[in-house]
Amino acid sequence: MSTPKVCQVLALLLIRPNEIVSVSSLVEELWADAPPRSAVTTLQTYVYHARRIFARQELVPQGRTLLVTRPPGYLIDVAEDEVDAAVFVRLTKQGRSLLDEGRLEEASRVLREAIDLWGGAALANVTAGTVLRGQITHLEEFKIRAIELRMEAEQRLGRYRELIPELRALVSAYPLNEWFHAQLITALNRSGRRAEALQAYHDLRRILDEELGVLPTPEIQQMQFELLNVGQLPTPGRRPGGPLGARSHVRVAS
Repeated sequence: MSTPKVCQVLALLLIRPNEIVSVSSLVEELWADAPPRSAVTTLQTYVYHARRIFARQELVPQGRTLLVTRPPGYLIDVAEDEVDAAVFVRLTKQGRSLLDEGRLEEASRVLREAIDLWGGAALANVTAGTVLRGQITHLEEFKIRAIELRMEAEQRLGRYRELIPELRALVSAYPLNEWFHAQLITALNRSGRRAEALQAYHDLRRILDEELGVLPTPEIQQMQFELLNVGQLPTPGRRPGGPLGARSHVRVAS
């Protein structure tokens, strides 16, 4: 038995709990575009071994079927709170709703609870094929969105100074994410650290130039313009599409 392949099957089923994953998707995940002639039979063997693992390790109560055959494939039949990925998505959506309602403290708490479910990269210990990589990428993007929403809640609560260490870590982890850089510039400026805010802008400009040969977005360049010429960024509001604290009508290349 190839245990990594069994883990791969289970990972794809668990990242889509209570959804039928087709045999064709599982075959593509396991062997890409070069499946063996025995692919379907081998997949059935992996499913059989997975069920035996569940039974042997008593992972589910006797009489409960966790891994269900459901044409045209298989599904994992679980409650939402049994899969961290599903809990994370639910909490993130709940946090977004609370933020939209202006319930900022609750939104921040729920979104932090969602983000705290992450202990590292998603499914880092599983070999991922093309199908699973797509699902992991989607989940990672959802994580970034959850962080953005919590940042918005915290900034609307005026907690700029408290956010600075976390924002520095985020721009280090996601150096090409201009939104995180914009939040760092805003937080530094709102904490009375204008020189550091300008330095943060120049750090972003250098990274983008070295990595991509492009300038920061016009919205972020406008932030630099206002720091230099006004000495203060406008009070940030809810993010309509660009960074908090940014406006989008002047392009400055300096």
